Amino acid sequence: MSKKKKNNKPKPQGGFVFSTNPDFEFETDDYAEETLPNNEQDLRIWLERKGGNKITTVIKNFVGNENDLKDLGKTLKSLCGSGGNVKDNEIIIQGDHREKVLNHLVKNGYRAKKSGG
Repeated sequence: MSKKKKNNKPKPQGGFVFSTNPDFEFETDDYAEETLPNNEQDLRIWLERKGGNKITTVIKNFVGNENDLKDLGKTLKSLCGSGGNVKDNEIIIQGDHREKVLNHLVKNGYRAKKSGG
């Protein structure tokens, strides 16, 4: 059986390859969403079951850039003493920590409340 050769050539970013226009300027989308102040955030705290029947606390509706969301997620995970993840504009914390998270967010000026069943 023969092995196929892999194509290791770097791929262009954003689909831009070449332009014959001498006045062409490449535009980038470096738009960073501005984070709302704490008192304007309207966060929701959900309790969800993930794969393997694991319970997680999920914080949704954060408006802002990804770095601020990651910082908040890191703070909440260390407060709860639990693992978790920050992705898809949500903070996911392993276990049921809704009360701790709610108290911390309200104490720091966020508008937050429990949601879901």
